[in-house]
Amino acid sequence: MGRIRQPIISVLGHVDHGKTTLLDRIRESAVASKDAGGITQYIGASEVPVDVIKEICGKLAEGKRIEIPGLLLIDTPGHEAFSTLRKRGGSIADLAVLVIDIRDGFKPQTDESLMFLKEFKTPFVVAATKIDTITGWRKHDGWCFLDSYREQSSDVKRELDGAIYQLMGELSERGFSSDRFDRVQDFTKNVAIVPVSGITGEGLPDLLMMLVGLSQKFLADRIEVKEERGFGNVLEVKEVKGLGTTIDVILYDGVMRKNDYLVIGGEKPLVTQIRALLKPRELGEIRVEKSFVRVDEVCAAAGLKVAAPNLENVIPGSPFRSVRSRGEAEVAAKEMEEEVESVEIESEGEGVILKADTLGSLEALIRMIKDRNVPIRKAKIGDVTRRDVMEIKSISDPMKRAILAFNVNVSDEAKEISEGVKIFQSPVIYRLIEEFEEWQEKAEEERRKDELSKVTRPGKIRFLPGYVFRQRKPAIIGCEIEAGVTRPGYNLVKDGKIIGKIEQIQKEGTNIHLAEKGDRVAISIDGPTVGRQIEEGDILYNAISKKDLKKLRELEKYLTPSERELLDEIEELVYG
Repeated sequence: MGRIRQPIISVLGHVDHGKTTLLDRIRESAVASKDAGGITQYIGASEVPVDVIKEICGKLAEGKRIEIPGLLLIDTPGHEAFSTLRKRGGSIADLAVLVIDIRDGFKPQTDESLMFLKEFKTPFVVAATKIDTITGWRKHDGWCFLDSYREQSSDVKRELDGAIYQLMGELSERGFSSDRFDRVQDFTKNVAIVPVSGITGEGLPDLLMMLVGLSQKFLADRIEVKEERGFGNVLEVKEVKGLGTTIDVILYDGVMRKNDYLVIGGEKPLVTQIRALLKPRELGEIRVEKSFVRVDEVCAAAGLKVAAPNLENVIPGSPFRSVRSRGEAEVAAKEMEEEVESVEIESEGEGVILKADTLGSLEALIRMIKDRNVPIRKAKIGDVTRRDVMEIKSISDPMKRAILAFNVNVSDEAKEISEGVKIFQSPVIYRLIEEFEEWQEKAEEERRKDELSKVTRPGKIRFLPGYVFRQRKPAIIGCEIEAGVTRPGYNLVKDGKIIGKIEQIQKEGTNIHLAEKGDRVAISIDGPTVGRQIEEGDILYNAISKKDLKKLRELEKYLTPSERELLDEIEELVYG
């Protein structure tokens, strides 16, 4: 086997569930306190060298063969993961830690993070955090979980076990079998839950050794460095005094060198030349580390800052390649263009338009829309333009006259002409899909209701004895709606023959447009004479044509239960 790199570990979870505190404990820095309200505002990457892992793990690491050079931890807000941790065919993360507050359980961002892990098939472990907040918990700074667990009272153990079982249930509902890490027999079939505390460091040795063990056992081929060229993703674009515009990146394969040509993907690939490579000192974090060290070469996997010309318009999440010569850069740019073309969609058919910020997020969006059997007319990288809106306006089906814009802007010109077009815009991919699906369901319901208003719905009416207000021209009688509905304009049948048309319906002296089951109303009918064509006590039905009957069968789920039952009765009576 060639040189192996440190695995890239994405740390995901709901805000305030203790992600950054957990990483802080490892870094022994205070990143959390620098964030607004203690919540991670940006993505950060921290390298944990092997000697630090051994020091934290203590006796757990004794006698164990640790072959990886360390771990590269990325602190990621759930929804950002779709844009920034995406590479062609999957995620740049080799493993993930899903952080869940043991007392809080699943929250919206937990589900969002899990959606990312499912979408990109990233293996993960659960860090069940804040065990030190369990009432009566006896704290043991830096201890292994099982050692600390043994020192707890039976009440505390019972509460912790209950919380873990609750978590196992929530994971099971979402399709994952899981158990406490020390009880897992087969890590390919069960998710390991590691109880931890970011404050006391309890359980942290177990979590780190779990990540080391899983990486070495299951990811050996993936973490072998196979490339001489550098491959990575842009995390952030930042202005730095003395350096100008810089990019924070994750290098996930290969090698980057000062003076390399850098090819960055986008609508059109950018080719530039690296002026400086800067690495945070060990256990620092890219986004807050002030004392960066200038280096001439960086091997994967690493988080680093790159200074180069013309980086102003680079989009976070963009893939990059680092090559040695101008000729190689041109080849890499061509490859990237072809990669974009192979993912982007351009067709003449009926379908929605998708726009996204990066190739990775566009690919994710395409897959998620296709999974929902929604046809796609066009899928491209970049902002929503006037041309996109004009194009979608030509779609005949209003249900497909929609543009889904993930993490991109909508131009003013596009907004100005967007009447009749639904534009969904969000930096959160699952919310974008959710809003689109809700709109589709609502639009479908409106369409069906509209169709329903154009057909005669089922109705069964009883002519109440003693309620004859007028015998003819028109006959006005008192009725009860026994099933279904009726309305003015409907023809009525008796014994399979049409006897007249409803002119008006009154309820308690007021004209109404729809009478429903249980209503007692006065109905004026043009056509019959009371005592000849109709008699007191008669049962009358709405006259439904064969064409309307067929349409009602199509729209059956939008009918009331009594209308559905009545439909069978009318079909039998009228058409036998």
